[in-house]
Amino acid sequence: MLSAFEETLLSVMMIIIMFGMGASLTFRDFRIAFKHPRAIVVGFSSQYALMPFIAFALAWLLNLTPAQTVGMVLIGCMPGGTTSNIFAYFSRSLLSLSIMMTICSTIAAFVMVPLLMQFYTQGIDDSLRIPPDQIGRLLFALLIPTLIGIWLRRKNANIGAVVELTGGVLGALVIIFLLATWVPRNWQLLLTTHWTVYVAVIMVGLIGFNFGYFFSRLLGLNPQKARTVSLETGIQNGPLAALVVSLSFAGELQQQILLIPVMYSLFIVINSTVVTFFYRKRTFSEELARDQAKIEPASSTSSSSQ
Repeated sequence: MLSAFEETLLSVMMIIIMFGMGASLTFRDFRIAFKHPRAIVVGFSSQYALMPFIAFALAWLLNLTPAQTVGMVLIGCMPGGTTSNIFAYFSRSLLSLSIMMTICSTIAAFVMVPLLMQFYTQGIDDSLRIPPDQIGRLLFALLIPTLIGIWLRRKNANIGAVVELTGGVLGALVIIFLLATWVPRNWQLLLTTHWTVYVAVIMVGLIGFNFGYFFSRLLGLNPQKARTVSLETGIQNGPLAALVVSLSFAGELQQQILLIPVMYSLFIVINSTVVTFFYRKRTFSEELARDQAKIEPASSTSSSSQ
């Protein structure tokens, strides 16, 4: 399903993305984020409690094949990706909080993902299960460029900013390239894929957005923080899931499992764009309401004095 060149490119892209993500962090971001500890805890809970269950439940309800179920659960267990930070920025959510939640979920991933995959795929044939230690080693290895990026930003803020921008742009370009080359080559597969797979990869993100938002509001977060958690919950690291599958399986089995993270990555961009426009409009409305609330009391005071 993926050529040797595409697998190599995917590996290099993940290193660049993780390097850029680390370089995006400053100590100011840590200080700002730790002013919102509840939001980080809620986001972490949404990421590793809600999403794996949502993905598994969808696979069960839609009666997906065992291979497709593995792909779905893997998507649900993935940490947030840098894509969520991009959409958080454009939706006028709290970018520093989004970055910090991504970092926290990524650092925890090499422990949480193997445990969750072990739990949710325990009834599936052993040939389809990804060895937990293999997932842990891969995710731990990807922490190294993240930590180097953090160190580089600390040593030289200007170089760190350039690396952050370069990593984000190159990562986006590689994702677009991989989708642009994969879709034409696998169009027959897409045409013959059962409708339940389309429903699963589309709904896992949409349900994640909604659960993340309403779960946050239920626990007392304000709307802006809730929108940030919502985006972080619904947008999983699809390219990382694809890398895990491509390094764990081969041949027909790889194609069956890889179909889920690839299709998820394609549709989550569309879903996130729609949600971002909606969230951005809500943010503008709230800002306008706050501005009017500041003006109106002053106007009424002026009128009464006359």
